[in-house]
Amino acid sequence: METALRAGIAIYNAGDYHEAHDAWEDHWLALPEGTDDERFLHGLIQFTAAVHHATARNWAGATGLADSASDYLDDLPSEYRGVDVAAVRESLAALAADPERIERAPPLELTHEGEPVTPDDLDFEACATAAAVYADDGPFDEAVVERGIEYARDDLADGEATSPFVTFVMDFARDGATRGIVYQRLSERVDRRQRRESDVDGLF
Repeated sequence: METALRAGIAIYNAGDYHEAHDAWEDHWLALPEGTDDERFLHGLIQFTAAVHHATARNWAGATGLADSASDYLDDLPSEYRGVDVAAVRESLAALAADPERIERAPPLELTHEGEPVTPDDLDFEACATAAAVYADDGPFDEAVVERGIEYARDDLADGEATSPFVTFVMDFARDGATRGIVYQRLSERVDRRQRRESDVDGLF
């Protein structure tokens, strides 16, 4: 869970509040209902949704989600899986009481193990999770990014630490300003690798 957790936190801290939940959703749906982990992820998902609605000036949606997110997180310890749940609960209470506060102060920055997590802090696997989220939610071909992640993992398994696929996947996850350019470069690399594999297969 830690890889997905850190990826979602980094996406949220990058200001992509709506996209953050996609890093956690598959894990959350696979968990038995009512367990601490399930309530934790459910609460975080609703927290990020509340912040998203507040930034979109949907005050009713923000307050409703803030209330329900608090319900899911209420019985958890003040720190759970490295996340400052007490700070999240405090932020939710403030948001429920006055959702327009989001226009006067930035939303809570999420931390893990006491440190804020940004996309630059993510290792390759967390970047791969974030890259898949951004591919799904953006104007990109998910299959290209998925194949790039697959090639990056193959290269890492073969000891190729300087693989361009690793670099492009991590850059795609980390830098929103250049994501389109990085995607184009990744797409070209994927196409070349696929053609090379096809040429080799054609020899046998």
